[in-house]
Amino acid sequence: MYEVEVKVAADLARVTERLDELGAEFVGRVEQVDTYYDAPHRDFAETDEALRVRRETADGDTEARITYKGPLVEAESKTREEFETAVGDGETAAAVFDGLGFEPAATVRKRRRFYRHDGYTVTLDDVEDVGQFVEVETETDEDGVEAAREGAFEVLRELGLDPEDQTRTSYLGLLLGDASE
Repeated sequence: MYEVEVKVAADLARVTERLDELGAEFVGRVEQVDTYYDAPHRDFAETDEALRVRRETADGDTEARITYKGPLVEAESKTREEFETAVGDGETAAAVFDGLGFEPAATVRKRRRFYRHDGYTVTLDDVEDVGQFVEVETETDEDGVEAAREGAFEVLRELGLDPEDQTRTSYLGLLLGDASE
């Protein structure tokens, strides 16, 4: 499965107003703390991969997930292969990584609000020490990447945002000041 995502820096208050005007469905809000890891056997910054433990809190309940993100597969969006699974305990997952020689690289903290519009998830992100962003994303198979990307661009336009302003740099890269990611 491929995650097709486009991300643009934006004024979240204006985008929220536009989502309301469009009749987008508010899905919920969460706080996420993502701890990213460096591998002992290769440099994820060089291979354009990511491994993280995400602790997500919604309505007072916290869940944890492990995510592996493969390298970007195209130049026009943040499309990459992604694998994710729930774990019973984020602290134990972190201890497993530590035991295998994976070192924490950085932690990204964000508050997120989710909407559904035209078959896409629109996420309004307030990222600590980084800024405010809108992500438009969906999942597809390899054959659907181009159509999914163009649809995401159209959703951005409906929100009054320009797809040409997108950043392909991850929040981790932005936090660490790595605009080349």
